[in-house]
Parts: sequence; C-alpha cells; structure tokens
Amino acid sequence: MDNPKKTVLHGWHEEQGANMALFGNYDMPLWYKTGAKAEHLAVITAAGIFDTSHMAAVSVRGAGARSLLQLCLSKDLNICIGKEKLPLNDGRCVYGVFLHEDGTVIDDAIVYQLQPEVFMVVVNAGMGGPIATHLTKYGMGKDVVVRDLTDRVGKMDIQGPLSAQILAKVLRDPKAVFERLTYFSFKGGFGDLHGVTRVSLTDGTPVLLSRTGYTGEFGFELFVEIDRLVPLWQMLLAAGQDRGLIACGLAARDSLRAGAVLPLSHQDIGAWPFLHNPWQFALSWNDDHTSFSKVFVGAPALLASDWQNHTLPFAGFDPRKIGADEGNYVTSTAGDRIGTILTCTTDMAIGRVAGEIVSVAGNPDFAAKGLCCGFVLVDRPCKPGDQVVLTDGKRKITVEIRADIRPNRTARSPIGKMLG
Repeated sequence: MDNPKKTVLHGWHEEQGANMALFGNYDMPLWYKTGAKAEHLAVITAAGIFDTSHMAAVSVRGAGARSLLQLCLSKDLNICIGKEKLPLNDGRCVYGVFLHEDGTVIDDAIVYQLQPEVFMVVVNAGMGGPIATHLTKYGMGKDVVVRDLTDRVGKMDIQGPLSAQILAKVLRDPKAVFERLTYFSFKGGFGDLHGVTRVSLTDGTPVLLSRTGYTGEFGFELFVEIDRLVPLWQMLLAAGQDRGLIACGLAARDSLRAGAVLPLSHQDIGAWPFLHNPWQFALSWNDDHTSFSKVFVGAPALLASDWQNHTLPFAGFDPRKIGADEGNYVTSTAGDRIGTILTCTTDMAIGRVAGEIVSVAGNPDFAAKGLCCGFVLVDRPCKPGDQVVLTDGKRKITVEIRADIRPNRTARSPIGKMLG
C-alpha cells in the first residue's frame, strides 16, 4: 500500500525502533527492541501497553438504537449479562458478531451501553465504515443516528496482572473507579461518548475505562479524545517503569490472543457460516441449541445451514509452527488432507510437563519453552486430545486439538485481588 494510515502514536513507535508492518491498512508495530517474546511474557507476569487506536468505533444513538443493535448483533441484549442473563445496561458491554444475511461474518465487535439510548460499537481496523453502513441500512425508518468515528477516538490497552496497580497512579480517585468494575464493565466517557459515571486522569483528561482486552489476561482498554492519546501513553509508561511495564506490538498481541482461544476477525471467522467454532457464546442460542432467543440478521441462514466444517483450537508439543500461508494445510495422522490452517503462532508462556500444558503464570520457576497454537478449519469434528498434522508440503508438525490452551489466565480475576 503506497500511503498506509498511521495512528497518532506512529512517531513514538518509530523513535523506539519498532519493527513496523502493514495491518488493516495501518502501519503498526510488530515488536520493539525488547522483542516479541519479552513483550508476550511481560503481559503474563507484569504488564504491557498496546496501541490499539487503529481499531474503529461507531456511535449509535437515539430512541431506536437498542432495537437496531438487537436486530443486527448476534447476541441477545435482553439476556446477556452474567449467569442471571440480565439485560445489557449502562456501564456494561457485550461481545457479539455482525453477520451478512447468509450467516457469514462481517466483523466481530464489543457493544458498550453508555446510556439507555447511547451506544458505542468497537470493531476492527477498517471496519468502522462497513459496520456503520450495515447499521444505517437496517436502521432506515428508526429513530437512530449512526456515526462512523474512525480515527476520531484514541484507544490503547494495558494488559497484565499489574495493570490496575499502574493505572491507580494516573487516575483521580482510583478506589472509586475500581469499585465494582467487573469483567466486561466500564466507567467514564468523553465528548459525545459520555456515560453515566465520570472518570478522569490526574491531569483532568476524561477517559472511558473498560475491563476488557484481547490477551486473555487481566487488564483494561482505555478510550480518550484522539489528541489525548499520546500524553496518556507517556503517562502510563512513566507510572509503570518500576513495575516492568513495556510497550508491546502486534506479534505479542497475536500470540497472547491465540493462547487465550480468541479469534482474529477475517482470519479465524469470516466468509463462512458462523457455526461449529469455539465462540458460539456470541450467538443467542436457546438452551438446547435448536433455535435463537431472538430474530437477528443472519439467524435464518445459520439455522438452515448445512455447513459441516469445524473451527478448532490446537496446541503443539514444541515452539515450532507452520504459518497460515497459502498452500499450507492440515492432514489427519493417516495423511488425508482435511482442512486449512487459520492461525498458527507460538505462546511463549507455556510448555508441557508430563503431557499437560503449564503456564509461567502462577509457576514462576517454570522455564517455558513455548508451544505453537492457533486454529484450524477442518472438514470433520474432532475431540479434545485428537491429533492432526500441520504441513507446508515438506515439514510436518503434529498438534493436539484442545478445548482450551493457556491455563491460569487472569482476565476474569477480581479487581481487588489484582490490586493486592
């Protein structure tokens, strides 16, 4: 691409000697001088920050906003919060997917309810326009205003067990901010995206602070006005310099999310029906999985689909990997070609002891060598423990189908525990 887009932190990345590459039409850091392995491990043992301002936000507001999202998002907003299946309410957010009418994925998203008639939808890089267009199409005739906020919202993540301790240094009244800030809840807001609570930094900057992330580890996503992102980034780096905080690139983000069994949109989910994958919780299935609790775009196609392929997580037995390149494929242990590789990376925080996967999290004396992990799309169901083979036609790597990969993940840990 001749003129890639740049985030407001691009200059900082270059000054730090980051290895840059194109991702979602943005020139983004893959890793810094610390290296992808150190960045991955920092998030497991201390904390890391990520520039995620390449991701897009869409504002949906008005009396018809909730009904529009209820129609277009796969998740049922009326029964989506907690074990009690409560409705989405102010200060809570939920994960789901937006589907085409044929049941294939446009993009996945997190929907934030700031007020009863004000929502923010966070989607992947380059998807603000397509999702805004999709919502506008189905919002015709409804009392709703949809705005694509691409490149107008500053966003960064801080992830890792020491995240709250570091954030406490830069927040006004951190005790009040962290109180009852459970997983997939948020507080604060800014500009037109203001919630029912107020959160600000010590310098007065308004911020939306969300207990979410894309690593499987305890942490937060932070949203600010775009011109406040660089000062926030620098403030957090200074606050965390004595806690092992480092900047992390997309390589560590990819290996962390794969070990946590989290999909990359347009790679692990995409132009095929959203069925037979580990993320069926994103759909509004009824209790016996025979139908859905609501009508949403793409639902009839899913119910009528004869799609037989399965998306499955896997982990290897050593760090070796075979990428999801064109021409690479999956075979059975007997050598029959059965599918394709969607993601293959190496989680450097895990290894095997007597066949079982162990993480450095909670095991500080464990010297992890790393295991390859990711997702395959195969033409048959497989059980956890079954083995398949990844190959580029020359090299072959045997891997194990898994129900889960990296143990001892901290994303859902009580915030009080993480504050110490």
